[in-house]
Amino acid sequence: MDRRPTRLRAGRRTLEGAPRVTSDEFPRQAARHTRRRFLTVTGAATALAFGVNVAHAASAGAATPLPGDPFTLGVASGDPLPDAVVIWTRLAPQPYEPLGGMPYQAVRVEWQVAADERFRQVVRSGTATAQPEYSYSVHVDVRGLRPARHYWYRFRIDGHLSPVGRTRTAPAPGDRPDRLTFAVASCQSWPDGYYTAHAHLAAEEVDAVLFVGDYIYEYGISAAGGLRNTADPVPDQFRTEADTLDRYRLQYALYKSDPDLRAAHQNTPWIGTWDDHEVQDNYAGVYSKALDPVEDFTVRRASAYRAYWEHMPLRTPAPQGPDYLLYRRFTFGRLAEVNVLDTRQYRSDQADGDLWKPDNPGRDDPARTFAGAQQRSWLLDGMRASRATWNLLANQVVMSRMDLDASGTPTYNMDAWDGYAAEQAALLDGLAGLTARNPVVVTGDVHAAYAMDMKRDFDDPDSPTIGVELVGTSISSGGNGVDVSVNGQNFLDHNPHLKLVNERRGYIVVELTPHELHAAYRAVPYIDRTGAPISTIRKFTVEAGNPGLNPA
Repeated sequence: MDRRPTRLRAGRRTLEGAPRVTSDEFPRQAARHTRRRFLTVTGAATALAFGVNVAHAASAGAATPLPGDPFTLGVASGDPLPDAVVIWTRLAPQPYEPLGGMPYQAVRVEWQVAADERFRQVVRSGTATAQPEYSYSVHVDVRGLRPARHYWYRFRIDGHLSPVGRTRTAPAPGDRPDRLTFAVASCQSWPDGYYTAHAHLAAEEVDAVLFVGDYIYEYGISAAGGLRNTADPVPDQFRTEADTLDRYRLQYALYKSDPDLRAAHQNTPWIGTWDDHEVQDNYAGVYSKALDPVEDFTVRRASAYRAYWEHMPLRTPAPQGPDYLLYRRFTFGRLAEVNVLDTRQYRSDQADGDLWKPDNPGRDDPARTFAGAQQRSWLLDGMRASRATWNLLANQVVMSRMDLDASGTPTYNMDAWDGYAAEQAALLDGLAGLTARNPVVVTGDVHAAYAMDMKRDFDDPDSPTIGVELVGTSISSGGNGVDVSVNGQNFLDHNPHLKLVNERRGYIVVELTPHELHAAYRAVPYIDRTGAPISTIRKFTVEAGNPGLNPA
């Protein structure tokens, strides 16, 4: 099968019979940057962030002409079930304008799902309403599909046809697949370099992408575009840090302007979770890194959560205020379950002022929460009830012990599980009783590839291994990177359970069979220019029922 992303020509014609062409560059209309500045936080933006009953601005049948192609941000799918998948788009003919350049009125969008890429076998179709209050994002929970099948989908409005996306449903609950394959990716700072890894990821044959955080970075962006060194200046409205609903929406629009990211979404369903930069670097619950008043930061968090939902293929309902239930579970037959965690929303403030610090009383305080008791019970109870051979934990920050020890004193990351030692121990205790469930933690955050045996007692190298943790490097964050930095070597020297450190950019491909897990760490040599090749830098296997990493 030709796995290249495809796109239908836009024009005034019916959905049936539209020709197919390759889509490999951002539409010119969207590339014409504007220099309009956006307002800072307003009463209206705050009301939107906390709004519960959103009114329609106009009848959904209004037919104001659009100023251009509304599908500049592409299409996506996600959260696959055996009989359903979410398909997504956002209408934005002028993505760097307020509301994407759309007229302020609700509009109807047609959608189709087919069993073939030429849409000769349309299996589901309908209309969805894109509302200005939700930035004209469209989330369709398509039901009644067959398990373990590829489907193709597209949208249409006002004569414009979207790119064609490809998705896949999960196996039926009782099925026993011979294999499943997931990609693990995270951390894609736009100004840090090109998304070449996403271009390669789009060509991988995987059942789903597990994206474990830092989809955007909230930081302002220079006119030159950082390492991308863009030919056209980045518009002025991107100079300030994202902290309002409009500004977060702008950041997502810029990130989704990247054709490689759009291709990765277009070809494979994603299962996503956030980390910190979707709101603010190293925020913790309702606590701002910048020590903003809780009331002000809660408004900011509400805006960030709203913008995240608007731009990701997540099921409804949308966030209604500063809270959103993001942790959830997906079953892939009897072979695998994926438990998606949220370790930002419920945590206490970091101990000892954050960052890497020596051991301290705050780190060990049992009153401090990380994932929270409710989420931890949900996770462990669900894993006990699991009938799957492999149980994956899609997790934001490193769960295993990581001692930097550069100064001869045990030193831990206060923003990771190590900074919340009591809850870390409680979870490891729980996982120690579930080794028969083959727990596999997949993690992002640190812009480096690690492979670790998880120990119940990290102070004792001979302690039983209770699972493995596979940490994927970043897509772009951190620039080109190196093979192993000085800090990376320190980690290898002081953490005997750590089997790999590599600090290039890329992702992990995890293949599961009834008997083994195969993990391939894939990386590119540079991202400060386009065209980098991809290579597999290391492979590991894990035997079902026998936790521990084995070099392949």
